[in-house]
Amino acid sequence: MHEQIMREITPLMQSDCFTLFYRVKERFDFPLHQHEAFELNFIQNAKGAKRVIGDHMEEIDELELAFIGPNLRHAWFTHKCNSTEIKEITIQFHRDLFDERFLQRNQMSQIRNMFERSLRGILFSRETIEGIMPRLFELTQKHGFDSVLDLMSILHDLSSSRNMRTLSDFSFQSTERISYNSRRVESVMAYLNKNFEKEISLLEIAKLASMSEVAFSRFFRLRTGKTFVDTLNEIRLGNASRMLIDTTQSISEIAYHCGFNNLSNFNRTFKKKKHCTPKEFREEYNSSGIRTFV
Repeated sequence: MHEQIMREITPLMQSDCFTLFYRVKERFDFPLHQHEAFELNFIQNAKGAKRVIGDHMEEIDELELAFIGPNLRHAWFTHKCNSTEIKEITIQFHRDLFDERFLQRNQMSQIRNMFERSLRGILFSRETIEGIMPRLFELTQKHGFDSVLDLMSILHDLSSSRNMRTLSDFSFQSTERISYNSRRVESVMAYLNKNFEKEISLLEIAKLASMSEVAFSRFFRLRTGKTFVDTLNEIRLGNASRMLIDTTQSISEIAYHCGFNNLSNFNRTFKKKKHCTPKEFREEYNSSGIRTFV
């Protein structure tokens, strides 16, 4: 568990708007890795393969479409897949394909929000994939300015699609700035990420935001879609997941380091969120052919 995550040098040149690869293969053989580019990855006919994005792990179905932000570790592994004709379309593009000031325009809000969510990885619904899939195959045959317009149109439609899932926990997103459209929320999130190992009360955070506890709770949930307690637990569990993967520290040491006051509370909270115990999570992450790059 002390291996280094491979930093991929993508074929994406600075002069490129994007690169696209279409492959038909029998297995997945690329190790766990990360890179500076955004990546949209479509996979067909690989039921039973395993997806790893950040601390998220899951067997995939016949159709797969994931969007991965910069510097987020990810890989797909053959696992239980028996297909001999896996189809994969990988699109990679620079972070500055869309200028930051352009992304702040009102009409770009959905794409901006999708890019921010991609820092933790996004999985699209089967309904969305089936609608987008023909256009992805068509994109493999296009070149020049038309291909850029088509990619932007695909990204726009994905950003407004329903039932997309955010996959990984907070601690696995890169250091890219995420906007909550609120300085108060951003200040609170920065404080939680810096002090998650300490005991943190709602009263303490409400004072940080210069609000009453009731007003802050309502305000925070409205802005983030989650309660303060759920958010704090998610940050703690994300950091615990990272330590389970990257260190050999005992589970009890990790629990106390991540702000849980006892081991049973940690195990219970972890299993509720991850649907497995910390021990099972660590074993699963290091099984099934999941490998990093030394």
